[in-house]
Amino acid sequence: MSIDNISIVMIAKDAQATIEASLNSLVEFDEVIVYLNNSSDDTEIIASSYPNVKVIEGEFRGFGETKNRATSYASNDWILSLDSDEVLSEEFIINLSQSPLDEKSVYAILRSNYYKNKEIKYCWGGDEITRLYHRQHTGFNDNKVHEFIREEGLKSSLIKGEVKHFPYASISDFIIKLDRYSSEFAKDNVGKKHSSPLKAILNAKYSFFRTYILKRGFLDGYAGLVIAFSHMATNFYKYMKLYEANRELKK
Repeated sequence: MSIDNISIVMIAKDAQATIEASLNSLVEFDEVIVYLNNSSDDTEIIASSYPNVKVIEGEFRGFGETKNRATSYASNDWILSLDSDEVLSEEFIINLSQSPLDEKSVYAILRSNYYKNKEIKYCWGGDEITRLYHRQHTGFNDNKVHEFIREEGLKSSLIKGEVKHFPYASISDFIIKLDRYSSEFAKDNVGKKHSSPLKAILNAKYSFFRTYILKRGFLDGYAGLVIAFSHMATNFYKYMKLYEANRELKK
């Protein structure tokens, strides 16, 4: 399988801190679609400087729907969906180019996750996620957050090789993202899912316990504490926002 038949598709907003490293790792691909939504930094300037990148401006309507919208601008049916903070290794690209792809299959990547430049081995270890698919057979669901590629009736395989992921460069990044993700969760589930203050508290406490104790996040040092607390706060606020949205819906 030649990588010439694969389109890279990513959505991005205010990603100037990470997108250059990501795009540098994609120069061997003929087509990279960068779908921007209301960026206020230099993301567009950086992306437009690459000859293999096509920049599209569009509305953000939740992660699932927006990723499917971005895919519609690709020339190829094989889609490798990446985030603007992910970096492909040469090993991964070689393995991808040598893999005989089956249209009735989807393919996963294995990410190494970092906080700043420190690899997080426990809180975020073993992060295998489906990212490569043939768009005539599947695509993303419509979830506003925690979107995923539909795999019903399809086989799944792993493309080997390191993919580095740099989702957070500061504690402020955690705060910004937890507010955004919890709001999108509430929008996606209002009127569909029950919530309560007790549910918010219990989910938050278990999230911290699972990340910091069961997954041994304490071995990731102070970063593990930051991540575990962020997971706890995200779960608390997403269920409290949903509780508030459901109350307002009833009124």
